[in-house]
Amino acid sequence: MTTVLPPTGTSVADGDPELVKLVQSLPRDSEQRNAACEKLIGRYESLVRACAQRYRHSPESPEELMQVGYVGLLKAINNFDPSFGSNLASYAQPCIAGEIKRHFRDKRWHVHVKRSTQELRLELCRVRAELTQQLSRAPKDDELAEHLGISHDELRDAQRADLAFQASSLDAPRSTGADPGNLADILGEDDPQLEHTLDIESVWAHWGDLPEREQRLLMMRFYGNMTQAEIGERLGISQMHVSRLLAGALGYLRERVLGPDTAHEPY
Repeated sequence: MTTVLPPTGTSVADGDPELVKLVQSLPRDSEQRNAACEKLIGRYESLVRACAQRYRHSPESPEELMQVGYVGLLKAINNFDPSFGSNLASYAQPCIAGEIKRHFRDKRWHVHVKRSTQELRLELCRVRAELTQQLSRAPKDDELAEHLGISHDELRDAQRADLAFQASSLDAPRSTGADPGNLADILGEDDPQLEHTLDIESVWAHWGDLPEREQRLLMMRFYGNMTQAEIGERLGISQMHVSRLLAGALGYLRERVLGPDTAHEPY
């Protein structure tokens, strides 16, 4: 843990407990309160920087991490109780680190990932950079898992978490070539036959409920592409009778597949 001591020569009235009391007791628009707050922030800037430095391998910019860390420092200043001790640094350090972790957990993840896996991913980024420097090459999975003291399954979960951390635009180029195309170019489209297949499966589920004559009528009409007149001639019945039988059979199937309110819709 990094501890930042007040500058040499700091007076008692300028010590951390006194400044904290000013911040906590005065109204927010008080110039004296703002001055005390600025003095504490300047005094513990290096502590914020040390906490943010742990995440230097993340996609976040150092400036953004510092701003998040300052939020944690301000929360620590507002909640610190000098009656329990005068070491503000010891109290502020976990507040700052926690605020940065919360930022990653709540603001950056595009897909829900367990908190333990999120933290392991950050540790993995740090260890990968250290081992790359030590070995002068990219570390293998076995080396990463051994260094972190985790199983290969846990390592894979942390590696997959990278995919959930930052989404790519569908317009993002796939390469740096002259005509790279974009991600959307390789994504499949909805198959129009898929919905048709599901509909047919639903129909077949109730097909056996129909009388054999109605089944034959439907097969001739929709698979044989025969007209009602041709069906009537084949079966020896009138076209009007064919129409009534078809309407009844289709209404029955439509009601079973789509609901009772659709039974009399035209086909």
